[in-house]
Amino acid sequence: MHSLTDTKVRSLTASQKTERHFDGGGLYLEVSPKGGKWWRFKYRLAGKEKRLSLGTYPDTPLRAARDKADQARKLLAANVDPGAERKAVAASQAEAASSSFEAIAREWIDTVHKLKVCEAQSTRTIGRLERDVFPWIGTTPIDALRAPEILKVMRRVEGRGAIETAHRELQVIGQVFRYAVATGRAERDASADLKGALRPFQTTHMPAITEPQRVGALMRAIDGYEGTFPVRCALQLVALTFVRSSELRFAAWDEIDLENSMWRIPAQRMKRTKAGKANGPDHLVPLARQAVEILKELQPLTGHRPLVFPSTRGEGRVMSDATLGAALRRLGFSNDEMTAHGFRAMARTMLVERLGTDESVVEAQLAHRVKDALGRAYNRTQFVDQRRVMLQTWADYLDTLRKGADVRTLPLREAA
Repeated sequence: MHSLTDTKVRSLTASQKTERHFDGGGLYLEVSPKGGKWWRFKYRLAGKEKRLSLGTYPDTPLRAARDKADQARKLLAANVDPGAERKAVAASQAEAASSSFEAIAREWIDTVHKLKVCEAQSTRTIGRLERDVFPWIGTTPIDALRAPEILKVMRRVEGRGAIETAHRELQVIGQVFRYAVATGRAERDASADLKGALRPFQTTHMPAITEPQRVGALMRAIDGYEGTFPVRCALQLVALTFVRSSELRFAAWDEIDLENSMWRIPAQRMKRTKAGKANGPDHLVPLARQAVEILKELQPLTGHRPLVFPSTRGEGRVMSDATLGAALRRLGFSNDEMTAHGFRAMARTMLVERLGTDESVVEAQLAHRVKDALGRAYNRTQFVDQRRVMLQTWADYLDTLRKGADVRTLPLREAA
């Protein structure tokens, strides 16, 4: 017969010492002086008295506590220690959790991925996994995952039209698998079986103007920009140097040597791996005569502050990443025709096709990762002298187009 009822359990209050209220068959409710209520199961095995916690009240109501006590008695009848059984189950669950896809993916991110890429990229990686992968296969032991299960997850991503994202996420899944294989927790990379299974996607490039007459119209429009003077200068400089917009927006006056016509962008501000940011060389940007003149005009306005292009919204902030794009829209160039990033494609295309510039020199100015002649991952040749000539020639060519003169290929010449 049971001694406790729901009403009695609810009515039990704390006293000056811990009290035990027995229900029968080894089950009792322990009430502490602070009012806490714990279900316990007392039993004997091999002549030793033991106790097993069955939860707290009211999270574990009376009926649930009795069910847990019944399960414990069944184990005892089979000569199994319920306490030892619980520990074994917990250990098994912990082992399964540590070998789950999510656990190994997070371990790979912390021990490998974060050390190779910048913080923004690692944040994007974990964000994609948390949104698209973990909810469906995160708890599955990685060595139990098969290609059809992974494909089902990728189909969900494809279903919302994110084809490129699906390909990127499958690549990450493969990296996690290979890490699991290397650490002895998987036999093979199951994602490799999905080669060719995803819908193909076409790489889209940033819109850019590359037709000479249209480039001339763009440059004239920028010269006539009626917004703020720093924004006009920023558009002119990004056209002359074709650096990334983030590299331009975060430019500091102490990076720029106007006397020697050189801008030294610190390695940590470049688009590189974490190791490249920490150990790589600064990126040198030779400044054409026209670029120096623009900076000298801007210096009286912002030269007393650290940043070349400070935000108007607060001290220490830089120009918004949307500012240049908005300025181009204001000038009548749609987002489908020209973007701030498009100045890089514009320069690369026209320097090679119109001015016959060596692609290696252009790639060095773009700070792209390219293999050198020996096949190494990075070409460490910076071509500074060649780029100085190239950038002056490019600036002169833009002047020619700006004036609407007869468009023709200009020979590379030594900078003045």
